[in-house]
Amino acid sequence: MPAALDVAADLLALLSDTTTEPRADNQLEALTLAVSADLPVLLWGEPGIGKTAALTQLADALDLPLTTVIASVHEPSDFAGLPVVGDDPAVQGVPMAPPDWAVRLVRAGRGLLFLDELSTAPPAVQAALLRVVLERRIGALTLPPGVRIVAAANPRSSAADGWELSPPLANRFVHLQWAHDHDVVVRGLGGTWPRATLPLLDPGLLSDAVAFARRAVCELLAARPALVHQLPTNEARRGGPWPSPRSWEMALRLVAFATAAGVSREVLSMLVRGVVGDGPGLELLAWLDRMDLPDPEVLLADPAAAVLPERGDLRQTVLDGVVEAVRRRPERSRWDAAWALLVLALDTGAPDLVVVPAATLAVLRRDDWEVPAAIDRLSDAVSVSRLADRAADRVEARSGGRR
Repeated sequence: MPAALDVAADLLALLSDTTTEPRADNQLEALTLAVSADLPVLLWGEPGIGKTAALTQLADALDLPLTTVIASVHEPSDFAGLPVVGDDPAVQGVPMAPPDWAVRLVRAGRGLLFLDELSTAPPAVQAALLRVVLERRIGALTLPPGVRIVAAANPRSSAADGWELSPPLANRFVHLQWAHDHDVVVRGLGGTWPRATLPLLDPGLLSDAVAFARRAVCELLAARPALVHQLPTNEARRGGPWPSPRSWEMALRLVAFATAAGVSREVLSMLVRGVVGDGPGLELLAWLDRMDLPDPEVLLADPAAAVLPERGDLRQTVLDGVVEAVRRRPERSRWDAAWALLVLALDTGAPDLVVVPAATLAVLRRDDWEVPAAIDRLSDAVSVSRLADRAADRVEARSGGRR
């Protein structure tokens, strides 16, 4: 019988012998960036989706010892600490003894603390976890900087004896929705999984990244003060990401790290929406887009050297800004420069984007300003666009009549 078990062990070893490969994976990149930023992460996903496997692979890739704690099977005292009465409590006080797993993490000085099944933890345990997640304290111990905290939870509908997360605990996490990728699963079962790597931060961009992140968040909140703190009225939404001064501070840190690492917009979107919620997160992303736009005054000063954004919505915003700048300070040279920019937009993008700016700019003409030669080309584009709009209106009207 032992020999048979040895053979079984050999087969199990072969099955567990897998490798990794570089592979683009937005959710894994978002996870590693949040871990790099030393922010607690909460992975949401249905049972069996691969959350625990992803954390195990992350710990292996980063060479961090993994400590898994199932929150629902612990008492509040396991996180707050058990009181230990000493020789003279009146003088020395009563210390709170931490559990053995916390002692091991402190001794190691580094590691990945994985709080699994968080949504099955009752409210009393969630309350005890507040200091662990925010202050990194367990009893009388403080987790060292080399320890990162990641949690996982199932939606209440699919959790065993599930609870909604309390708002104070939910507001301490970066919430990431974890979903399986068919190609990743198939290739992983074949023995090759994506490799988790920490983002490469450009040392030369650190100061600029911090300044950019602070400017973005502060300017947005100055313009939209109602976004500073919005506790959802719905109980389920309170257990997810929502805006507060704490979560905006987390968003600021994530924007700085994302800027220094040069991550994609998709990854940044997952992260900021994961701390302040979808609505405020999308507003921040739109604000970041506008911050990257060229200054209309710079464009008007040297239209020949202008470079317009490729994305249609951003280009439209820039052209509208140029026309608005001319409206605020109407001068012949600025008016001519604006026409030159509209011609550039016509040559390098969709003609319909210049229709409204051209019509508005034409209204700003003074009687003693000569019409530039470029206006003929723009008028042709405007005429074609308007004919197309009228044709589309007629087609829609006919289809509506048939219904």
